[in-house]
Amino acid sequence: MRVLVACEFSGIVRDAFIKKGHDAMSCDLITSESSGPHYTGNVFDIIYKSWDMMIAHPPCTYLCVTANRSFINNPDRWKKRLDAILFVYALLNTDIAKICIENPKGVISSYIRKPDQYIQPYEHGHPDSKMTGLWLKNLPLLKPTRFVTPEWITPPSGRRMSKTHAKNPSTNNIENAKLRSRTYQGIADAMANQWG
Repeated sequence: MRVLVACEFSGIVRDAFIKKGHDAMSCDLITSESSGPHYTGNVFDIIYKSWDMMIAHPPCTYLCVTANRSFINNPDRWKKRLDAILFVYALLNTDIAKICIENPKGVISSYIRKPDQYIQPYEHGHPDSKMTGLWLKNLPLLKPTRFVTPEWITPPSGRRMSKTHAKNPSTNNIENAKLRSRTYQGIADAMANQWG
């Protein structure tokens, strides 16, 4: 099966499908941090080739609800949110038989449609909590593979957080944003095992 993993610089999902024998390629505006088939550039340069499946991770900067406070009296951010929504809409409506759009809880639910399911890393062997929506086309719901107890940290703010979010608190920092955007290996393996 030919699998396009859009908006992925880490190669984690791409490599999980390659390990299962699929012809998979990642694509992002930045180069991949791991060796393997990768297109550096706009996904719409290559999206119309013959792909059997696409798993897309559109940037959540303007889509997630945690950023809502920064939209007050900020027309530039509203324009960027609209552009992000239109990008997701175009991905979802691409002529590829099987599609998964992955994104944290956010405004895709309000502007396009609700996700088919929410998943958590702790359902796939990672003790983190990060509610992530999956918008699916011709794919079954992703089944949990290994439940573990989530680990929490309570920073001075008093707000309970997962380890990943507590250690990398700001997505305004490029390195923190990259750390928080990586797909957990257990989720990538579940996608490759169940959808491949």
